[in-house]
Amino acid sequence: MQATVYDAIVIGSGITGGWAAKELTEQGLSVLMLERGRMVEHGSDYTTAYKEDWQLPFRDRPSLVEARLQAKQARTGYATKQSIKHWFVNDVQHPYYETQRFDWIRGYHLGGRSLTWGRQCLRLSDLDFEANRRDGHGVDWPVRYQDIAPWYDKVERYIGVIGESLGLAQLPDGHFLPPFELNAVEQHFRATLQDNYSQRHLTIGRVAHLTQAKPEQGRAICSKRNRCMRGCPTGSYFSSLASTIPAAQRTGRLTIRANSIAKEIVYDAKSQLATGVKVVDTQTKELLHFNAKIIFCCASTVASTALLLNSKSARFPNGLGNDSGELGHNLMDHHFRVGATAEPTGFDNELRDGDRPVGFHIPRFRNLTPEQKNSQDFVRGYGYQGYATRSDWRRGFKELSYGKQMRESLSKVGPWTIALIGFGECLPYHHNKITLHPSQRDEWGLPVVNFDCQFGENERRMREDMKREAVAMLERAGYNNVQPYDKGSAPGQAIHEMGTARMGHDPRTSVLNKYNQIHSVRNVYVTDGSFMCSSAYQNPSLTYMAFTARAADHAVRHYKNGVFTG
Repeated sequence: MQATVYDAIVIGSGITGGWAAKELTEQGLSVLMLERGRMVEHGSDYTTAYKEDWQLPFRDRPSLVEARLQAKQARTGYATKQSIKHWFVNDVQHPYYETQRFDWIRGYHLGGRSLTWGRQCLRLSDLDFEANRRDGHGVDWPVRYQDIAPWYDKVERYIGVIGESLGLAQLPDGHFLPPFELNAVEQHFRATLQDNYSQRHLTIGRVAHLTQAKPEQGRAICSKRNRCMRGCPTGSYFSSLASTIPAAQRTGRLTIRANSIAKEIVYDAKSQLATGVKVVDTQTKELLHFNAKIIFCCASTVASTALLLNSKSARFPNGLGNDSGELGHNLMDHHFRVGATAEPTGFDNELRDGDRPVGFHIPRFRNLTPEQKNSQDFVRGYGYQGYATRSDWRRGFKELSYGKQMRESLSKVGPWTIALIGFGECLPYHHNKITLHPSQRDEWGLPVVNFDCQFGENERRMREDMKREAVAMLERAGYNNVQPYDKGSAPGQAIHEMGTARMGHDPRTSVLNKYNQIHSVRNVYVTDGSFMCSSAYQNPSLTYMAFTARAADHAVRHYKNGVFTG
């Protein structure tokens, strides 16, 4: 039993855990950060960041051993590469069950998945915050864009997001650093969209990469090496390890405890508040108990919800704060891996294909108005991410020819290719859920998670439109060899899992209130993807960070006033 009492405990050290720690410590609170994985030092522990493929085992390809130990992580197609496998878990050591397939992609270490995220930073709009109320799927968001806009501002200014302003209601503009340039083919494709469509726009991806240094954070301009998932030694892309955690440490009020799994949040029936967290030390298996006045759950959607489900008491026999019965339900993820490719011609003199770690983005254009909704056979919408590139000598790997003619061919740049990849919204279905296995435990004594989640008919109809419209746009651009594709998309594969402890107006149908507090346990905040009421089509991490900063501000004000009411 630990005697120290902290002002706050933050469970998790990734995208939201770092923001919670930064905001709470900078406002004077002492914070204990619990990370279930190992310690990682920014920079020095990015062991493959400067290595070439030929310096890595199997030239950066997975071994047969890793294929067995990381079978579910390998579903991404990239997580088991030699250069990044250490950022993803061992599936044998960290098992889970699947009633329906779910690709649970995880990284257990300080900084979490902020070291490997895609860095796309897209704001939600009132089209998204009002969607559930409008079409009857899920529960109404208890907030609107104007409530979150100031917190989007705060986060974007701090982390650094590149982009260009478009003036679109469905994708609000933010505070942008100068963007990377589109290449010649992408510029041509953007012009054809403007000529042929009134509501389709192409822009450079809005990503958390610095094109202007932030010396106060020790972060430099992006050098565009495009090896981001190996760890960024210069901190040029945002991660909690390079940015928010060091900011919290500079206050002198942050204590980090790695190798510490949060097992249970302890509830006191008399005060109707949580008093602390029971923790399993992963190395000694010792059970510890840390006390705090405020608790922030930032362990990621599945882990935080599993923790709440496992935090049972006489008051909460089905999990902490689970009066509504919604805890674990309404699991969502984006669906993707559908679209089209083509071969642009007429760009033989254009040799540069981008020199940057991000592609382009086409914002949502479906179901923006009631009139559009009536013309579609699905609700909600989707966007595209994409890129145009020119092949090099590596195209020779698939050649069957040989000799002088082949050598001369490979000494020249190859043809251009352009690809559109659709990202679609998933509806908040109540039957999509996670549960805890009634008897199976992992090696630390925690119940094993089971997934029961699948995409529905609305997503299937949307995918047909995503593919059809990708083909239409590429054909209108005049490109050759337009090829549709649908490689299938399983829940979890986009690594945007969300929604299992949703917020809402009514405690009878939701777990959290509009400030991310558990309705019935007001000193527990849940600010990772669990709180989401709908998925929208946008990458969600920017929204997680904005809600976390807002919740931390709320928590501090109420803590200093001695109360925890909404």
